[in-house]
Amino acid sequence: MDYSRPELADRLAADYVSGTLRGPARRRFESLLVAHPGLREAMRRWQDRLMPLTGVVDPVPPSAQVWAAIEARIGVKFEYVPILLGGIFKATNNKSPAESLAGIKNKPEYQALETERFLKRFHVRPYSWNPFFPVNTLNLMRAAIAAQSAGVFEKYVDAAFHHMWVEPKKMDEPEVAMKALSASGLDSARLFARAQEPDVKARLIENTQSAVARGAFGSPTFFVGQEIFFGKEQLREVEEMVLRK
Repeated sequence: MDYSRPELADRLAADYVSGTLRGPARRRFESLLVAHPGLREAMRRWQDRLMPLTGVVDPVPPSAQVWAAIEARIGVKFEYVPILLGGIFKATNNKSPAESLAGIKNKPEYQALETERFLKRFHVRPYSWNPFFPVNTLNLMRAAIAAQSAGVFEKYVDAAFHHMWVEPKKMDEPEVAMKALSASGLDSARLFARAQEPDVKARLIENTQSAVARGAFGSPTFFVGQEIFFGKEQLREVEEMVLRK
């Protein structure tokens, strides 16, 4: 197949970015991106059209209220893309801060200071450090995909952040997570049952692979068109980029 043909590259890129290219076909497209600049350029064009502001998220700080406040200021909605952070780390040979900062004098303390500054800057209150962090977010992120298909994704995101960072719980224990989400008014039994279905599992894998293909190596990662920003510290730059556009 001649992937240098503009019409073919455009059609494949449109299907990939819109999410209609699934399974093996989607993984093959991602493998072709390295060797075919025409495919990469077509993908970037479609990302600019369909993904003006995308956030790759796992339930780690900052909280959902930060996104909402930024959306209100700049008049643009984030498109939340649930991913599995452990999958991104594995694919990119990255490590969590708990591992990467281990043994480095002063840096963990500075990170804690910067987090406190961030909380004050973006008025993230109430906030409590979760003593169980880090947690395995596999079930939570599969349930996030299920919440998207059920039309309750925003409510799910608010609840997940609340029970991680306002009333901290060990959210990688299914019984704890289900009880917490139910208390927030969600049908957690239905969501967690749906989370075990093959199409939901496949979608989370596809989201994670697609994020890596676009350049992600951690979370939160933001895309404004073709531009990538990593880390909560870059949110002001994200706002500025959107306003310039």
